[in-house]
Formats: sequence, structure tokens, C-alpha cells
Amino acid sequence: MSVKHALLALLEQEPMYGYQLRAEFEQRTGTTWPLNVGQVYTTLTRLERDGLVGADGEDAEGHVIYRITAAGRTEVASWFTTPVARTQPPRDELAIKLALAVTVPGVDVGSVIQQQRSATMAALQDYTRLKRQAGSGDAPSDLAWSLVLDSLVFAAEAEIRWLDHGEARLRRAAVERAAAAPAPAPSATAPTAPTTPTTPTTPTTPTTPASERSAR
Repeated sequence: MSVKHALLALLEQEPMYGYQLRAEFEQRTGTTWPLNVGQVYTTLTRLERDGLVGADGEDAEGHVIYRITAAGRTEVASWFTTPVARTQPPRDELAIKLALAVTVPGVDVGSVIQQQRSATMAALQDYTRLKRQAGSGDAPSDLAWSLVLDSLVFAAEAEIRWLDHGEARLRRAAVERAAAAPAPAPSATAPTAPTTPTTPTTPTTPTTPASERSAR
């Protein structure tokens, strides 16, 4: 997130001091990305050093008022007209976690995916509820908050689809590994002793009954 350019964009409307800038930023983004006031003043100091803003005195309560310079207006105009670069995507903790989980032995990757899916679905439900509550106001701040919510909803939906896709790939990879594994070798059995051939029996000569012998 470019805090530097966000503050310049706010100062382009009117001069403000640090707490005002933080309040304006959080109002327009629905406190989705809360700013620490120390971060705001640190950024203002750097912007002043670079000639993009300048101190414009103090108000009645002693707050230093900052105004944007001509160089600052050029900078913020360039920011609005330059696409956000995707050549070096920001670090995605979830993608890094899953990439390591599939390579570190002993990690239950399926459990990691299931837990993350449950958490992301809960967040999606919260975003959807906030979107219903936000309504459809005509004020620019309402539209700004609605656009931020849309971004969060779409990102959560995409993450759930990606998790489903990852789970399906893991299952397919497991099936392919099982199919490619060599079949187990047959167990060795003791050789059986050769059988002894049986000797053929000699046919017996039928005996003549005694009565027949007497008659002869």
C-alpha cells in the first residue's frame, strides 16, 4: 500500500495536519487498512524532505499544517495515471505457507487448506454483511467504501477458488504418485519337493472257482 501517494492525494484537496490525514484516509477506506499516526508523520517528514509537501504554519491548537507543492501534484497525478505494477507481486503469506507446506515433511497440507478455507469463508460473510449495511449512498465517501468492500469480497472469493483448486491438485498428485509406484515384488516361497512317479500295477489273473475245476 502506498501511504505516500494516499497522503498526497488527500493533501491535494486541502492542507491538513497528521491526525486529519489519518482520519480522512480511514473514513474513505472504511478502516480496512488502519494507519498509525506515527507512520503518517514519518511519511510527511519524508515528503517534506523530497519537496513534495511543505509546512504551512500551525493552527490554533498547535498542529503543523501541511500543504502539497507543485512537485507533489505532479507526483500524485502520475500515480493516478500509472497502472499498478504486477511484475513484482507483493508477498502473499498464504501462498508462501502452502508452497512450503507441500515440501516440508510431516505437514498435513489438507488440514492447512481446510482451516484457511473456513477462515476465508468467515471473512467473506463479514464483508458481505458490511456491504449490505453500507447501502448505496450517493456521497463520494460511501462509494469509496463500497469499492473497497467489493475488492475485499472479490479477493476472498478468488482465494476460496484457489484453495479448492489447490486441494484438487493435491488429490490428483497423490493418485498419480500411487499409480507410478512400482508394484510390490511377489513373496518368495519354498520350492516343493518333486513327486515320486508311481509304479504301474500288474493286472491280476482271475482265479477259477473250485467247482469249475472239479467239473473238468
